[in-house]
Amino acid sequence: MLKLYTDPKFLIPMYRKQVFPLLFDLWYVRNEYLLEKFELVYRVEECDIAVVPIDIAHYDSAKGQPRLAKFIGTALDLGKKVWVYTAGDFGQTIDPRVNTFRTGGFHSKLNDSTFILPSFIGDPYEFLEKDFKTIPKNNKIQIGFVGNANNSLVKKIKEYLVYIKYNCKRFTKQLQTDFQPYYPSSIKRYQFLKRLMVNSNIITDFILRKKYHGGVNKTEDHKKFKLEFFQNMEHNPYVFCIRGVGNFSVRLYETLAMGRIPVVIDTDFRLPLINSINWDNHIVLVQEHSLEQQLLGFHHKISEIDFEQIQMQNRELWLKKLRRIEYFVAIYDRFTLESN
Repeated sequence: MLKLYTDPKFLIPMYRKQVFPLLFDLWYVRNEYLLEKFELVYRVEECDIAVVPIDIAHYDSAKGQPRLAKFIGTALDLGKKVWVYTAGDFGQTIDPRVNTFRTGGFHSKLNDSTFILPSFIGDPYEFLEKDFKTIPKNNKIQIGFVGNANNSLVKKIKEYLVYIKYNCKRFTKQLQTDFQPYYPSSIKRYQFLKRLMVNSNIITDFILRKKYHGGVNKTEDHKKFKLEFFQNMEHNPYVFCIRGVGNFSVRLYETLAMGRIPVVIDTDFRLPLINSINWDNHIVLVQEHSLEQQLLGFHHKISEIDFEQIQMQNRELWLKKLRRIEYFVAIYDRFTLESN
């Protein structure tokens, strides 16, 4: 069992949405399976790992930064491991001596003590009220996509202005995040999808929207959009995935949950549990300049049996490693192995 210490002053309803994800299941909902592996203790001297209780962005104030530094410094001085959580599209790695949990970032710039969190989503098949089934291999590639993809001049201007605003906030210390180069994700997405659409060897099933989440507000409209989104994945064995504002793709995890094959543009991202998951067996990773050729090459080489096998393996991977409980069990295994 791993003993965790945190600051209990933050374990209140006010911080429920900002709490370190593992603490949500140890404190707010008390998952019995995780409580067999992790124990909360009340003195830092007794712990194996000191966990900063909430997203470190909430310590950005003048009062917050010294409190964060004191918590981390005290634990490190006692020879304890430290875990921090940085949420949002950008995130921040603050100290190479601590283990940072974040959703995205650039693999070539992240240190070895940075762990990628999956996007924790519900089971799409429960929403669809259906059972998972594989799709047999077709002679032609069949690929789906539903989402924001917009190449208009207005969109280009808007994305650039959003990027300028973000950097102004970084420069004035209103935001404490790692630097991120300009990447107009909606425009890039549109351009890649159009390339696939004109290729005669590829059957595309794309619904391109001008706004994120279809721009819907009403609950019934949102449910309709979500249904259309997952039905598209249900009907297509391949799903096109690319990063959004942050350098990660929620759609990738949704695709795995559906038991489909993500076609992912390489943007120097890092995936979860890279020491225990061979991601080459689960995704088709392609470069921007050779998207079509690499996808066609993969489809040509894979056998009919392996084509359906990878779909089953992807569904199983999500069920066993990428949901919140299962992910932190894998993290537990990793850290107990290190201590032994």
